[in-house]
Amino acid sequence: MRKLISFMHISLDGFVAGPNGEMDWIKVDEEIFDYVGKRISEGDIALYGRVTYQMMENYWPTAADKPNASKHDMEHAKWYSNVRKVVLSKTMKDANLPNTTIISDNLSDSINEIKQQGDKEILLFGSPTATHTLIQLNLIDGYWLFVNPIILGRGIPLFVDIKDKIKLNLLTTRQFTCGVTELNYIVDRQ
Repeated sequence: MRKLISFMHISLDGFVAGPNGEMDWIKVDEEIFDYVGKRISEGDIALYGRVTYQMMENYWPTAADKPNASKHDMEHAKWYSNVRKVVLSKTMKDANLPNTTIISDNLSDSINEIKQQGDKEILLFGSPTATHTLIQLNLIDGYWLFVNPIILGRGIPLFVDIKDKIKLNLLTTRQFTCGVTELNYIVDRQ
């Protein structure tokens, strides 16, 4: 059965974006791109909220075609074009988007059905609003966090309105030379 893993950059004080959605504080470099690229290349489903999906759609379909495209841009653009995309949105309509499914209702049933369709990870990229909803529905099975060496003081938090404790087991950690630390947790369902 598939596991739904939330992939997120986060500040030391728990924010995933600034007060207006700013992400200019996130540190990424070739070392992180290579590391993340290896893991996501093993997955075949990317899950997004509407805002993150639209941001991705505005960039990745043509990123590899740009004259100054980096190795990462070319590799990720190829992966993005091939991966099955699932978008959580109450406002988007399924407009024959390539390799894309829109889920607007029956979220628990729809996600659990996707979880039954194989054993590779479903990676939830960014998408704090979608993440908050999926946490409330107890659908997230793990957190793949990249803790950035910054304290924002305010912004959009990763965890809000948590009703019950969520126990986690640490699987791996990794320190990157740019100061970012990866924390890879799985939810302890016992």
